[in-house]
Amino acid sequence: MVRLLARFLPGFSWCCALALTAAVATLVWFLLRGGLPASNVELLFGGTRAMDALMLRRQVFDGLFPALFGTVALVLLAVSLAVPVGVAAGIYMAEYAGDWSKALLSLVFDLLAGIPSIVIGLSGFALAIVLHRSFDGRLGPCLLLSALALAFLVLPYLVRSTQTALEGVDPLLRHTALTLGASKLQNIFLVLLPNRLADLTGGIILAVGRCAEDTAVIMLTGVVASAGVPDSMLRQYEALPFYVYYMSSQYTGPEELQKGYAAAILLMMICSLLFVLAFVAQRRLKSWLLYR
Repeated sequence: MVRLLARFLPGFSWCCALALTAAVATLVWFLLRGGLPASNVELLFGGTRAMDALMLRRQVFDGLFPALFGTVALVLLAVSLAVPVGVAAGIYMAEYAGDWSKALLSLVFDLLAGIPSIVIGLSGFALAIVLHRSFDGRLGPCLLLSALALAFLVLPYLVRSTQTALEGVDPLLRHTALTLGASKLQNIFLVLLPNRLADLTGGIILAVGRCAEDTAVIMLTGVVASAGVPDSMLRQYEALPFYVYYMSSQYTGPEELQKGYAAAILLMMICSLLFVLAFVAQRRLKSWLLYR
């Protein structure tokens, strides 16, 4: 029985890997088939000159450039807000928390990870109403509020990935620097974190993907169908996931549906680029920390 299982398991694993690869390839092919006919410069900039739009000299209201800009700004802002807090909380959970506090905080983070995104969106919407009333209409749904809501959404993933990474460090490596006289803080930042950067990067990539694809949160906290490039974090904005949702539900003809497919391709390319940048940053940072 054991030998039969040992022979069966590798083949089953290969079949699962091939099925997953085929599913991803089919999805990409489906998007390319639907979106490539509409993928051109006009899709991004409409009737506006590309240089004028890129230099922010003129607004674009008939192209995807504002949605592209808004998506990148939203993801970078949300991740910038979530990563320091998530990594710090993960370090506390792995290195400083006692048994009772770790159990309590683990329960809190598990509950937070299970909250549906629409609930977080509704909470952000309620906060936007309170701010709108408190500041005489000067504050309301905006880019900053959406980024805060998304940061709150991805926080449990960053905490857990950091905690798991640090708890998985080899005990011999963990105690070597301490034995040689390093402080606990030096041990964390100069030994433990550099050796687990790959795991931390995985958590950041997951956060980037979640921020880039979530529609329920941003739909209630600041995204609109047409706003142009925002000139402030306190303005409403456009985003590619909302554009894809809007086009898939409100299109009036094949051309608009093709634009929705093209927007999905663009969103996939943005996520891929951000993932590559995360890997490059991880390698550069690890090299700098370990061999400086």
